[in-house]
Amino acid sequence: MEKFDNKFALTIDAKLVNEGFIRSMVAAFCVPLNPSVSDINDIKTAVSEAVTNCIVHGYAGGTGDIDIFVGIRKKVLYVKITDHGVGIENIERAKQPFFTTKSKEERSGMGFTLMESFMDTLNVYNNTNGGVTVELSKEIK
Repeated sequence: MEKFDNKFALTIDAKLVNEGFIRSMVAAFCVPLNPSVSDINDIKTAVSEAVTNCIVHGYAGGTGDIDIFVGIRKKVLYVKITDHGVGIENIERAKQPFFTTKSKEERSGMGFTLMESFMDTLNVYNNTNGGVTVELSKEIK
């Protein structure tokens, strides 16, 4: 594992009620980097999208855990969010704007697009044992 100046890891139930807590916790953790309000809002939005994807798509209303890792190295925030659900059949297709498998639930299909636009990097991959991992990073200038 890479060396970080500070880090934390958390496993939490994949419930919509926990999304706000996760989003706020990640935002609070990066405060020592002195982010702008815009940076904080970008991070909160990207984390919210990743967590919501785990709950809505990864577990499709079922139960499971979300693993969150957050690390800081110099002025860069790294976030890794993992579910152990069904995975994504075609990640490149899923990353296209407006693509959704849940149109009847009023999903816009913009989650990955938002993550990509608000963060410096976005990596998405299926895990060997099921589920998806989303890795995000943002340099705080």
